[in-house]
Amino acid sequence: MQRLTVDTDVTVVGGGLAGVAAAIGAARTGARVALMNNRPVLGGNSSSEIRVWVCGATAHGAQKYARETGVMGELFRENQYRNPEGNPYLWDQVVLDAVRAEPGITLYLNTDVREVEADGDDDRRTVRAVTGWQMGSERIIRFTSPAFVDATGDGLVGAQAGAWYRTGREAAHEFGEEWAPEQPDSDMLGSTMFFYTKDTGRPVRFVPPSIAKDVAATSIVRNRPISTTANGCDYWWIEYGGELDALADSEAIRDELWAVIYGIWDHIKNSGEYDADTLTLEWVGSVPGKREYRRFVGDHILTQQDIIEQTRFPDAVGFGGWSIDLHPAGGMYADADGSKHLFSSGLYHIPFRSLYSRNVDNLLLAGRDISASHVAFGTTRVMATCAVTGEAAGVAAGLCIRDGLTPRQLANDHIDLLQQTLLRHDASLLGVEWHDPADLAACARASASSELRTLRMEPRPGERTSRQPLDSHDVGIVLPVEPAVEAVDLLLDVLEAATVELELWSTGGGENHIPVERLQSASADLAPGRQWVRAPFSHKAPGGQNVVLLLRRTPCVSLVVVDRPGPYGVLGLVSRTPRTPGGRPQSNAWSAEELRRTCPVMVVSGDSDAYRAGQVTGPLQRPYDGPRMWSSERLAVDPEPWVRLDWEQPQSLACVDVVFNDDVDLDLINLHHHRTPFPVVPELVRDYSIEALVDGSWRTVVSVRGNRERRRSHPLDEPVAATALRLAVHATNGSEWATVVALRVYGAERS
Repeated sequence: MQRLTVDTDVTVVGGGLAGVAAAIGAARTGARVALMNNRPVLGGNSSSEIRVWVCGATAHGAQKYARETGVMGELFRENQYRNPEGNPYLWDQVVLDAVRAEPGITLYLNTDVREVEADGDDDRRTVRAVTGWQMGSERIIRFTSPAFVDATGDGLVGAQAGAWYRTGREAAHEFGEEWAPEQPDSDMLGSTMFFYTKDTGRPVRFVPPSIAKDVAATSIVRNRPISTTANGCDYWWIEYGGELDALADSEAIRDELWAVIYGIWDHIKNSGEYDADTLTLEWVGSVPGKREYRRFVGDHILTQQDIIEQTRFPDAVGFGGWSIDLHPAGGMYADADGSKHLFSSGLYHIPFRSLYSRNVDNLLLAGRDISASHVAFGTTRVMATCAVTGEAAGVAAGLCIRDGLTPRQLANDHIDLLQQTLLRHDASLLGVEWHDPADLAACARASASSELRTLRMEPRPGERTSRQPLDSHDVGIVLPVEPAVEAVDLLLDVLEAATVELELWSTGGGENHIPVERLQSASADLAPGRQWVRAPFSHKAPGGQNVVLLLRRTPCVSLVVVDRPGPYGVLGLVSRTPRTPGGRPQSNAWSAEELRRTCPVMVVSGDSDAYRAGQVTGPLQRPYDGPRMWSSERLAVDPEPWVRLDWEQPQSLACVDVVFNDDVDLDLINLHHHRTPFPVVPELVRDYSIEALVDGSWRTVVSVRGNRERRRSHPLDEPVAATALRLAVHATNGSEWATVVALRVYGAERS
């Protein structure tokens, strides 16, 4: 038996997406990181062992401009390029490669924590070490570090360290949560296993194993959808264990899930109710995907009100957007629907105070076990959001070690340091402003070869158009306003004389891209035929704001649409009825699915500053009250666009960071939920060069071909004294416009 001791700056326990993001985030601060995982592959519930879709703030497209950036965004984009078919084994390798790319991380797979050493009084404890058993190598490894991140999902490390935690459901009166039960109880969300099928093209018989359950004798066939075309996560409702103990009863939970899976397949193959002669089982899971267990107590407990009211925390370090998604404790045997969903009006914020233990002074939290009520946990639990909290916790751990701080000290006295570091990493922050004094771009004057000044989208000569009918749905158009809009002209097709009602709405905040508050209204009489209609609305927003122009449902009238993307930030919406009524607007009441990557034919009166060159040095680097990026004119008009920074005096330039537009409205996914039709996001700049103006002459200091990343950091071979810097775009990955979100420039001391 070999015994080892590993000493690092940060120990991350748990190799799901939260732990992976935490380890990468910490390593990028310069910390030495040990990452432990008790399984042979990384990815947790998303891995090939369990195969859950990686859901997050996009909520399968219900939210707008919501896809995560930072580490999770990198994984999404890389998987889209390497694994567009959603092969779960290739996804494993995408995640593993991301960890292996970080020299500061040492990875320990198949290493299960057995002991946690911690000391101190109950209200002020400190983790000293964790000890794990590594299968295969038969090694006992003791990990020591000044900071630990519990990304185990079940909260194994924190529980053994004496961290305060909750399980089950809080009573409604504790936090005033409408969706909480009247009395507290031990009910939780259950665990799930999946199966894959394939068509062999020839008859295949199925002899059920002894464990198979007669599902026809249960409520499952009556209350849950069974289909020959369903695969994997389509069967998310195969859920059990919410009324049991997910740890103590884990073997029984797994066996019951197996019994139902094989029972479902027996029902499909042998009941005579399905055309399934040539179908066979391709894969059946053996590791349950857990949804819920311990939730630690931090300095802030996230609640339903925080989610629905979109509380803007001063210590916000991430965002989410999945609905509050709660399941009956009875799971697949419940008569109630398998899930119920409540959306806010847009994205919500996650505070850093929910990412560390209240009573263990060096324990950070990532993923399912962060500080949240059961109801709020219903949204924070999804994996892309877990990765967001993981990156924030990991970066925080690295900063705490570097500067000799506790997480609470970082939260109370140095939160700006954490937020600015996360922003430089392009992490998933919303509405938090960039203001790093070391960024030389902040004192530069920005200009460009061209700027998109007019929001106009009209068909090209001979181009075919589509129609979005108004017969049964309201239709909205999200428009960025900066500094003002004077009127909007739209092209309509009219079959019979009608009157269309037009309205202008605010979104209620930068987190939202739906109509929340009505500002103005008008009507227009229409004659049969194709015609332009003016919405006579003027609106001022000097600092930038999104508005929504609504066309109320009108029989025999259609909005004319061009089947290609328009200017970034213009988005069409179609009304829907939410599954769960709410007292405030819900983002899923407006679908962008029908009109995504198309654009209504329109002309917006009034010059726009929403795409001016100065946006690249601005404080926001993702859509929030506008697109927040520079856009050139169409490449057909400006085929060699550039954006430029000028200084009054020469500056010593050592590093240039560029954030490109990767269309965060696009819903990417790891497995088979849907397939996005292109390997690289078209809006990303493909080929570019960075040039410095040195002694009156332009010198190329960076040249890139084939880019498919959103954030690129370019340390220069040696500092350059320059009076100007120019980013020249030579090609995009398909977009008609060149767009750049941010340019950040550093001298040698901060590169």
